[in-house]
Amino acid sequence: MSFVGNKSRAKRISGFSLIELLIVIAIILIIAAIAIPNLLRARIAANEGSATNSIRNINTAEFAYNAAYPTSGYAAAITNLGGAAPCAPSAITACILDNALASAVPGSGGKSGYVFLATGLLPVGAMNVSFVSAGAPANFNVSGVRGFCATEDGVIRFTASSPGAPVATMAACQAFTAMQ
Repeated sequence: MSFVGNKSRAKRISGFSLIELLIVIAIILIIAAIAIPNLLRARIAANEGSATNSIRNINTAEFAYNAAYPTSGYAAAITNLGGAAPCAPSAITACILDNALASAVPGSGGKSGYVFLATGLLPVGAMNVSFVSAGAPANFNVSGVRGFCATEDGVIRFTASSPGAPVATMAACQAFTAMQ
């Protein structure tokens, strides 16, 4: 055996050919094409689950606000339910709702892909006797595809959302489909 033959045999055994590498890359791309849409759908479902839980938290905070400040009724805005730390409770910053949620309003980064509003309604004097809490996807079809809302009846409603802000009226919320 010559030295040259051994060197060429060693060269053939080690390493991968270009075709083999391209085949592996193609297989990885096919797997990614299957997995990524499923991952995005799972993320949207998680964001929507978080949004419904946030609506429940806002409703609970509204009821607590109404009990704590009966002369004000329900909070005029979602920002009245929160407050930056260290928070001193008052009718303007009740410190009832987590400030990350209370500040997730349209124009902000939102919370878990959604932006939220809570609006006091039907004022009688200086007291709001009703409210609407609502959430909409911050980035439609990426962070979510449904909008959610609830009123003081506690029923969470949803709609196939279109890009835009959360609803702020009782009539708009009651036009949504009630969740089962």
